[in-house]
Amino acid sequence: MNLFGRAGKGSPFDWLVVGLGNPGEKYARTRHNVGEEVVRLLAQRRDSTLKGGRDNALVAETRFAGPDGDERVALAFPITYMNESGRAVGAMVRRYRIESPDQIIVVHDELDLPPGELKVKVGGGLAGHNGLRSITQHVHSQEYLRVRIGVGKPDSKHVGKVHVLAPFPKRQRELIDTVIVDAADAVERIIADGVNAAMQRYNTKR
Repeated sequence: MNLFGRAGKGSPFDWLVVGLGNPGEKYARTRHNVGEEVVRLLAQRRDSTLKGGRDNALVAETRFAGPDGDERVALAFPITYMNESGRAVGAMVRRYRIESPDQIIVVHDELDLPPGELKVKVGGGLAGHNGLRSITQHVHSQEYLRVRIGVGKPDSKHVGKVHVLAPFPKRQRELIDTVIVDAADAVERIIADGVNAAMQRYNTKR
């Protein structure tokens, strides 16, 4: 089953940018919700607001600078809870007539990276991430782009679920605030210059 280029009305959008997390104030600014923070920052930069509506997501329809002029971009935060993120993403792929998985950018927390490290990736495995697993199930592809924000692995006292649903310690929060900005910049770089340029910029030790 191929979702891409199907359904929807009007001209296709160029990009769908999805920030993963869980809805509700209790989850705000936790490790699992760094993706939400990034899409909110991207919307803020464009004087847009993520608004509720269809597709179980908060969405802002906006424009980014691209290589050939303005690119139509949907910024989205699924409100299905992390494990069902793909329900919202699949619906938005259809609504915005996204034509290929490489026009989807998913911003998410990454246990396999130390806190504050940022990596851009094309496709690949799921690394046990339930949000990515759900998206892959619903769009029938793993070849979407990822902006991965390191949150570190739990210590021996915590299991992964407790770890990702907890806020950052104060000593890490300043570092995370900086990487949220970098991750938003990375999304803009992907759209403006291509994913290879973004990987060269952000995957190199600085």
